[in-house]
Amino acid sequence: MAVPTPTDTTRWRCTLCGNLTRFDVTRSSKVVEYVHLDLAGEPKVEEREVLSESIESVRCRWCNAVDEVELVDRPGAQV
Repeated sequence: MAVPTPTDTTRWRCTLCGNLTRFDVTRSSKVVEYVHLDLAGEPKVEEREVLSESIESVRCRWCNAVDEVELVDRPGAQV
């Protein structure tokens, strides 16, 4: 099942319990990172470019429902 992605004017809502704020999101992404290592060898990501990203699943933190989200309008969003 494809999980809808929220936009500037929409947000997720769990269709089972109504949760609007707490979700565990599993996503896959392919990125290119510029990593700078200091002299001690500690890495720091200084640039990150996301080449592709997809949401695999969304789990509601309140009722544990998996992929039971819908998109609803954000309050005050200009449609």
